[in-house]
Amino acid sequence: MARKKKELPLLEKVTITDVAAEGKALAKVNDWVVFVPYVVPGDVVDLQVKRKKNHYAEAVAVRFHELSPMRTEPFCQHFGVCGGCKWQCLAYEDQLKYKQKQVYDNLTRIGKVELPEFLPILGSEQTRFYRNKLEYTFSNKRWLTEEEVKEDVKYEQMNAVGFHIPGAFDKVLAIEKCWLQDDVSNRIRNAIRDFAYEHGYAFFNLRTQEGLLRNMMVRTSSTGELMVLLQCKVTCEEDRERMKRLLQFVGDRFPEITSLLYVENDKCNDTIGDLPVEVFKGKDHIFEEMEGLRFKVGPKSFYQTNSAQAYNLYKVAREFAGLTGEELVYDLYTGTGTIANFVSRQARQVVGIEYVPEAIEDAKVNSALNGITNTLFYAGDMKDILTQDFVRRHGRPDVIITDPPRAGMHTDVIEVILAAEPKRIVYVSCNPATQARDLQLLDGKYRVKAVRPVDMFPHTHHVENVVLLELRDGRACTKQ
Repeated sequence: MARKKKELPLLEKVTITDVAAEGKALAKVNDWVVFVPYVVPGDVVDLQVKRKKNHYAEAVAVRFHELSPMRTEPFCQHFGVCGGCKWQCLAYEDQLKYKQKQVYDNLTRIGKVELPEFLPILGSEQTRFYRNKLEYTFSNKRWLTEEEVKEDVKYEQMNAVGFHIPGAFDKVLAIEKCWLQDDVSNRIRNAIRDFAYEHGYAFFNLRTQEGLLRNMMVRTSSTGELMVLLQCKVTCEEDRERMKRLLQFVGDRFPEITSLLYVENDKCNDTIGDLPVEVFKGKDHIFEEMEGLRFKVGPKSFYQTNSAQAYNLYKVAREFAGLTGEELVYDLYTGTGTIANFVSRQARQVVGIEYVPEAIEDAKVNSALNGITNTLFYAGDMKDILTQDFVRRHGRPDVIITDPPRAGMHTDVIEVILAAEPKRIVYVSCNPATQARDLQLLDGKYRVKAVRPVDMFPHTHHVENVVLLELRDGRACTKQ
């Protein structure tokens, strides 16, 4: 006989007091810390506990008694179900305040570093339609809302194109309108969906790995160019013909598309790094532009997804670097060389290192495209490439700019940086917690000079942060 599930408590008239990780807010009830999504500090709510541990619980709001003055009306019809943009219910000026607090708390509590100059966060001028890239998933298992489930009817249309539901890998929420990318993205997605419905195209089944339509990506750019990539599982020639009829429809309906691409993918995942991308119409790339520099962006390229804020982020990094035209700069985790090329006009030479070989090839192309001749790029694992021997061969850097992934820098990389003793380190991070950990490791030889957060992702808890570090005691690096 199965054990009866213990009933979890209802907590009445609880005041939400702060924000927490992963876009949730929190409240304190007796000895518990309670994490709650889709509420804001100042809300007074009844909470239904969904999960309980010794010292914390997770709950959902089931009734609102008082609404916080910070609360604002969400503008997206999918808010609360989609799983993205969890802070839509929090006024944007308060989002910025809590992001700044998040950075400060991480650097002082985890990093335990002194912060002599903590500059105000740079907010995003665009808070809607700010992304230049979105990916949508096709699925034959549409997510049903609680209201639809309660209706207990059989739905004829269970296909959907949209976003994965958190915690349900094979379920996709049908998106009607997303406010993250230019509205052309919505029009293209919905037109493809309607064509597929009308002509009986099979949407992908993530469990059985069957179905023609898998995934689509839309990229827009600051130059007005538009890329669409359709990903399909092709098992026979008839599938290929159906895919091309769909692509022809898209090309005819949306003549503004400058790069219409497709990938045939029969793998168990949607990654395309190891697959050939075919051009159906137009070019195999688009361009981004920043301060007169042009950056070639292909379907596999990494480029910051908020173009306008990427420019602000890179300007902060360049300002912190304090370049005069005489410096040797190392750009670690250079990606497609965007920062390296962006600062090259103010440096003697820039050396970029990146793990992904294709990204390094893009970096070289972008240097050539802009007539930049003072950059060098190397591909390989950072801890294997950036060694003391590498520093001896290329010279000790005056400035290191580092923009690692969310996990932060490997300790071997930090040791080489400490041995190289650049005058300044500019540390750009998308994860202030791992950044704080790395700052603590650098703290013996470097002091934090300035900090500036940059909000790249409005209505989410994510924040980029730029930290300037300088050698302690006025020590300068020894040139070789």
